[in-house]
Amino acid sequence: MTMNRYRTHLLRCIELAETAVSAGDEPFGSVLVSHDDVVLFEDRNRIGRGDATRHPEFAIARWAAENMSPDDRRRAVVYTSGEHCAMCAAAHGLVGLGKIVYASSTGQFTRWMAELGRPPMDIAPLTIEQVLKDADVEGPFPEFADHIRELHARAVGAS
Repeated sequence: MTMNRYRTHLLRCIELAETAVSAGDEPFGSVLVSHDDVVLFEDRNRIGRGDATRHPEFAIARWAAENMSPDDRRRAVVYTSGEHCAMCAAAHGLVGLGKIVYASSTGQFTRWMAELGRPPMDIAPLTIEQVLKDADVEGPFPEFADHIRELHARAVGAS
C-alpha cells in the first residue's frame, strides 16, 4: 500500500477529528477500509455527552463485528488520527480486525497533554503492541503531528 493511500485515509481521519472538536468532543477520527480500499465505515469521537466509551475505533469494532465476515475483518485496515487506547485496541483484537495505521501515537498524546497542563489519564497509556500480541501497526506519521497537536490544544481550550 502506498503512502498516498495512507495519506488520503489519514487526512479523512483528521477531518473527522476536526468535526469532533467543533462538536465539543475530543479530536479523534477513524476510518475502516476494506482490503480493496473501499471505505466501509467512519466515525469521530463522541464522548462529550458523558459516555467515555464513544471512541471511533470502538464504534468501528462494533460495526465490523455486526457487518463483516471474520475473513473480511482480518483483511481490513483501520486508519485513525490517534493510536488506539487500550480499550479500543482490545476491541479491535477481540473482533479480529487487521492492520491499524495511525497518524499520531499514544506517546505523542501523553506528551501533548502534559505540555497543555492536562492531568494524566486514569488508565495506563499503553501502545497497541502492549495490548495486542502480533499487532500489525504503522505510525505515527510526523507530517501530521503539528496539526493534531493543535486540535488537542483547541479541544482543551489552550490554543
